[in-house]
Order: sequence, then C-alpha cells, then structure tokens
Amino acid sequence: MATILVIDDEPSIRGLLQEVLEKAGHRVLQAEDGRKGLTLYQQEPVDLVIMDLLMPETDGLEATLQLTREYLDAKVIAITGAQGDQNFLDVAKLFGARRAFEKPFDIN
Repeated sequence: MATILVIDDEPSIRGLLQEVLEKAGHRVLQAEDGRKGLTLYQQEPVDLVIMDLLMPETDGLEATLQLTREYLDAKVIAITGAQGDQNFLDVAKLFGARRAFEKPFDIN
C-alpha cells in the first residue's frame, strides 16, 4: 500500500487520519506543521501528502507550493477548517494541490 504523510497542527485530526489510513493498510507519517512536514518529505518522499492549510510556522499554502515546485511528482490533498472560505481551497489548487476539502469531512 501507500505511504502517506499527514501534516496538521491538530493532534486529533492527525490521529484520526492515521487510524483510518492504517486500517486501510497504508503506512502513515505525521508532522505538526509545514516546516516539519517538508523536512520529513525531503528525508523520505511519500506517495501522498494530506496537508492542513492553516498552521503555525510554515503554513500549508506555503508548504504546498514549495513541495510541488521542488518535487513535480508530489501528490498533495489540501484540507482546511476555514469553513465557508473557498479561497483557501482554490489557492491550494493553484499552488499544486490535487484535491482540496473542508474540515470536518466524512471519513466513510
């Protein structure tokens, strides 16, 4: 199966995604901000990155742009808790995210 990097400043979101993805047979790595996520990706490129957009240190928009510029084959799914603000999701797609979703989302 795939190796997936979950980058989110909310431990509960990281834990939930890890639980669901591991049950599906995937290997999951975690980082709590964009800077740490970029460092992890540089050490071990993964099959997919699930990236929160609003985080301290390096935010998800900046990290998505940097990741997709440095690694053209990087696959990023952007997530955000900024409900009702489609702008964040649209900018994430412009910066290279393949998909973008609002939190909370249905994991079923």
